[in-house]
Amino acid sequence: MEPTKPSKVHLPDDRGLDEAARVIVRGGTVAVPTETVYGLAARADDDAAVAGIYRAKGRPDFNPLIVHVPDATAAEALAVFDDRARALAAAFWPGALTMVLPLREGADLAPAVSAGLPTVALRCPAHPVMQALLKTCGLPLAAPSANRSGGVSPTSAAHVADSLGDKVDLILDGGETQQGIESTIVGLRADGTWSVLRPGPITEAQIAGVLGGKSAAMTSAKIEAPGQLASHYAPGKPVRLDAVQAEAGEFLIGFGTVAGDVTLSASGDLAEAAARLYACLHFGAAAAEPRIAVAPIPDHGIGVAINDRLRRAAA
Repeated sequence: MEPTKPSKVHLPDDRGLDEAARVIVRGGTVAVPTETVYGLAARADDDAAVAGIYRAKGRPDFNPLIVHVPDATAAEALAVFDDRARALAAAFWPGALTMVLPLREGADLAPAVSAGLPTVALRCPAHPVMQALLKTCGLPLAAPSANRSGGVSPTSAAHVADSLGDKVDLILDGGETQQGIESTIVGLRADGTWSVLRPGPITEAQIAGVLGGKSAAMTSAKIEAPGQLASHYAPGKPVRLDAVQAEAGEFLIGFGTVAGDVTLSASGDLAEAAARLYACLHFGAAAAEPRIAVAPIPDHGIGVAINDRLRRAAA
């Protein structure tokens, strides 16, 4: 009998965190929970380590990566902050906000992190496991979602294992993620305007409450931030949106009064729907039905972010 291979899945205790930090330092990849989804982390200052993320995900090299840092001080070593950026950091960090800011000259980051752009996407996460890993390894971590590129984002360690398998070196199992949808990304412009580049748990209205004004219209089709590809978060089956009932051959994801094979939220709670979105898409992907249908989701508040992900899943 062949010896059993050691499990890649570790609890995020001192032993697990120490092993994960060793993997990171030597240039490997670690799947780690954040408050949004599981991220596939590697040291952001090393070209070969960042290439490992691209290799594991099959991710296009023109799609930039979010760099995770433990606090605003670490962030300011990598990007140029103005008063607006500091105000947003004070209001929402640690938390589910990513800021796209001018890359600081001499910042110790691999060029692949920013995909050749003069900006960098930075986030200070709130999840205690990600914070512990950042502090244990003492490095900024590039960490896109821990799934094959374009697939459904993972909200559990099992999702990571199913999607990436042997392509990830270690998985820290911190349980189910709480918010279940990727961070809001905001870009701060040199002309004083700002844009929401990807909707998420922190709404445009909340950002406007700090910055004033409203999100400027996007004027370029160029990729500026993660999650902007037209087809993204795909479950590998055709997806029909705004469905009030299932048609033949469809797995129905319900919401509110629309009952389904599974439901995002029977009570119509958008926060619950966001937390369950990817888990329900995973259920649909694994179902026998060849197609997926999704009930209508109100397009306000965090519903904007949910519908954004669903449109990309259906693209």
